Amino acid sequence: MPKNHIIHSLDAFVDRRGYIADNASVMSQRLPLHGAIKKQMPSAIIYCEANFGGIDGKTANGLVRHSERYKILSVIDSKQAGHDAGLILGGKQKGIPIFSDLTEALEHAGKTPDFFIYGMAPASGLLSLQERGIILKAIRLKMNIINGMHEFLSDDPEFSAAAADNRVTIRDVRKPRERKNLRTFNGSIAQVTCPRIAVLGTDCAIGKRTTSTILTQELKDQGIKAIMIGTGQTGLIQGARYGVALDAIPSQFCAGELEATIVEAFENENPDVIIIEGQGALSHPAYSTSSFILRGSCPDGVILQHAPGRSHRCDFEHMTMPSPDSEISLIQSFSDTKVIGLTINHEQMTDAEIDTAITRYENSLGILVTDPLARPERDLAEMVLSTFPKLGRSRITGCQ
Repeated sequence: MPKNHIIHSLDAFVDRRGYIADNASVMSQRLPLHGAIKKQMPSAIIYCEANFGGIDGKTANGLVRHSERYKILSVIDSKQAGHDAGLILGGKQKGIPIFSDLTEALEHAGKTPDFFIYGMAPASGLLSLQERGIILKAIRLKMNIINGMHEFLSDDPEFSAAAADNRVTIRDVRKPRERKNLRTFNGSIAQVTCPRIAVLGTDCAIGKRTTSTILTQELKDQGIKAIMIGTGQTGLIQGARYGVALDAIPSQFCAGELEATIVEAFENENPDVIIIEGQGALSHPAYSTSSFILRGSCPDGVILQHAPGRSHRCDFEHMTMPSPDSEISLIQSFSDTKVIGLTINHEQMTDAEIDTAITRYENSLGILVTDPLARPERDLAEMVLSTFPKLGRSRITGCQ
């Protein structure tokens, strides 16, 4: 068996819709598993040492809040050990305990979990020596590995050999398809006739994926067929049926890969509306992904996420946060679209401050404003329904 072989025939899991994930890195490619019996979600523990609840722990944070693919048993973070993961994130108890190390997490599980998920997104994108040892230990314990970093473990001789020896999978979520198969923008996005809504932000790690997830679910709950397109590693790990990790794709193919993925979702699912998860911020010089999202999806509307309590950009203390109106102006100048709503990330804010911010921004911007986590989900959906009233009438009948 080749050392870099990823075992799918023996160890691939069956997701809730009866599909087996094809070569794991590009979730828009799927192989139907004909006649398969839907199985229980596979179990997983998340490694997030010293980062759970923080910005670099966003993958773990997201999986605790929402996971369609894995049953999350626990989180590893010695700094937060003894607490419930849901409470650390400022919500309700989730029944997901936090443990100091892998040994404690395994004792709690009672048996070896199916997956070990590396739940951090460090700026370096690389593993430390200690983390390499922990992941190798998980492999030797017969746990499949989910890795969202730019460092592809399936290409590492030590990891690939260990995975082959122990007959487990390594899924490098960000690993793109072969360059010869990458797609360039061709204008086929014009064939997508249902509304496309991009959820962008004024900074990175500001809650765009969480807002996209809540919005998609609320629209579904209202009888509207909504599909979310994942554009980062966390959304793909959570279970987005369609998506691509844009920040790992050569720039000339980013718009085309996103366009092709959206077209596939439209043709396969016949949705009423498509929600596109944003990345970075259009005004942020460290990220180019927002521009590719606007180019590749050509959105009919944009919802902008902002954190009023942030004084500066994440990891860039010398960069002050932009104002929502300046970001809106930039987005609408860059792309033929319209910002239809503003969502609040309430970090470092009290409930009263949230109310004040909502009122202030609604008055100054003239658009709907809400907090997706602290206010009713229907307020978020109203941003879309008030802009595209046909959605409220069409329900599950498909795009009009």
